[in-house]
Amino acid sequence: MKVIMVMFDTLNRRHLPPYGCDWTHAPNFARLAERTVLFENAYVSSMPCMPARRELHTGRYNFLHRSWGPLEPFDDSMPELLKQHGVHTHLITDHQHYWEDGGATYHTRYSTCELVRGQEGDPWKAVVGDFPTPPKTTNHPGDMWRQDWVNRSYMPDEQDQPQPQVFRLGEEFIRRNAAADNWFLQLETFDPHEPFFTQAKYKELYPHDYDGPHFDWPPYAPVTESPEMVEHMRFEYAALLSMCDHHLGKVLDLMDELNLWDDTMLIVNTDHGFLLGEHEWWAKMVQPMFNEIAHVPLLIWDPRSRIHGERRRSLVQMIDMAPTLLDYFEVPIPVDMQGRPLRGVIENDQPLREAGLFGIFGGHVNVVDGRYVYMRSCASPDNEPCFEYTLMPTHMRNRFEVEELQEIQLAEPFPFTKGCRLLKIPARFRFNPSPYGTMLFDVQNDPQQQTPLADAELEDRLLRHLVALMQDNDAPSEQFQRLGIADRSQEDVRSE
Repeated sequence: MKVIMVMFDTLNRRHLPPYGCDWTHAPNFARLAERTVLFENAYVSSMPCMPARRELHTGRYNFLHRSWGPLEPFDDSMPELLKQHGVHTHLITDHQHYWEDGGATYHTRYSTCELVRGQEGDPWKAVVGDFPTPPKTTNHPGDMWRQDWVNRSYMPDEQDQPQPQVFRLGEEFIRRNAAADNWFLQLETFDPHEPFFTQAKYKELYPHDYDGPHFDWPPYAPVTESPEMVEHMRFEYAALLSMCDHHLGKVLDLMDELNLWDDTMLIVNTDHGFLLGEHEWWAKMVQPMFNEIAHVPLLIWDPRSRIHGERRRSLVQMIDMAPTLLDYFEVPIPVDMQGRPLRGVIENDQPLREAGLFGIFGGHVNVVDGRYVYMRSCASPDNEPCFEYTLMPTHMRNRFEVEELQEIQLAEPFPFTKGCRLLKIPARFRFNPSPYGTMLFDVQNDPQQQTPLADAELEDRLLRHLVALMQDNDAPSEQFQRLGIADRSQEDVRSE
C-alpha cells in the first residue's frame, strides 16, 4: 500500500473547474476529479499554514490552545507513527515555514525529507549592498520584499522555480520506489500562495489590459486598489494556479504510466483558501474567515473502493487526514486524535460529524454544520482573557520575547498532553474579532455570505454545537470567557 499526497498552499476552491469555475485554465484538476472522489463540504480546522500542518500530524484542533509553533513534545505525529510501523514517510516541500523558528520539529518526523528553497522572501540567496526592486505596493516588511526579488533573480526559467523542483523530485521518488511497498509521499508546494510569481506562458492564458505598477503580492489588508488592479491580481493568481495544474498533471501521468491506481491512494488537498478582493479584503487571517478561506477543495482516490467521478456531502476537515492515513496503513489511531478516517465517506458518504470548528488563535471561533456558518466573536473589545499553552514558545519567525516569558505561569496538564504541564503565556494578538462582531450565514442560500442572518433559535442551536466541540477539544476555560459563553459551558450542551 502506498500514498501520494499532493498538498498545495492557498488553493482556492472557487477557482477550480471541478468546483464550478468556468474561466481558469486547469484541465488537470478536472481530470483529477474524474479519477477521484470530490468532497463538497471540506473545511479548514486551524489557520494558517503551520497550525494546519500541526493538525495534519496530530488529528486535533490547534487554534484554541496556541497560535503558530512547532510540534509539541506530547503530540502524536502521523508520519512518525507510520514510520514506527514500517511505512517509509518522505516529505518533499518548498514550504519555507518549515525552516523558520515556528516550523521546527515537523519535517524531522518523516523518515526522509527534501527541502527546496526560495519561496516568498525565504532568506536563501545572499546579495550584499544595493539591489534594485520594483516600488512596493504592499505592506510586507522591506526585508521580505527585497529578499523575494533577490530569490527571483535566481529563477529565470520555470525549471528554476521551487514548485517545478518539488514535482521533479517527486517524480524521481515515485519512479525509483514505484515497485516498493509501504510508503507515504507528501509532495508539498507553497504555490499558489502569494506572491503570485510565475512564467509568461501561464500569464498569457489570461490576457487583459493592465498598465499599472508591478502587483502580484496582495497585502493582508482591506482592498484600497482600483478595480483594474483587483482584476489583475486575480489573473496573477490564476496564472500561478495554471502552473500548479500543469505540474499536477505530471503526477497523474505517472499514476497512469506506472499503474499506481491499483495500489496507491492519491490525496490532493490544501491548508486554506484566499480572498482576492471578495468582501473588500485581501488574503486571510485578519478578517472573518469567510468561505473563500475556510471552505476548501479535497479530492481522494482510494484503491480499496476504487470509487471515482463521484461527490460526497459529508462534512470533513483537516483533522481527518491523520486518521485516514493511519487507517489506510492499518496503524492504530491514538486516542487523542479527534479526526476520523474518511473511508466510510468515500465509500457511501457516511456522515462523520454534525458540526465542526474552525478558526485562528485569538480570532472568531467558528462552527459549520454543512449549511450554516456561525462566527462567534469576543465579548469584550480587548479580546481577553486569552493565553498561549505550549512547551515550544516560538512565533512564526522568532522566539517569544523575554518580556512575554516574564509573565509565564505553569498550567496543569490537559487530557491530551500526556501528563505534561504547559507554559501558560498571556497572548499577543494580531487577530481581534471585536470590530466584526458575531455573524451567522446560510451558505447554501447565500454562498457569497453577503447577508448575515438574525435567527435566535438557529444561533442557539449552532452555539450548542460550538460549546460541545470546545468542550470535546478540552478548550481552556478562559476561551469560554473570551467568547462570553462561560455560562453555556456549564450546561449539558449535548442534550437536545
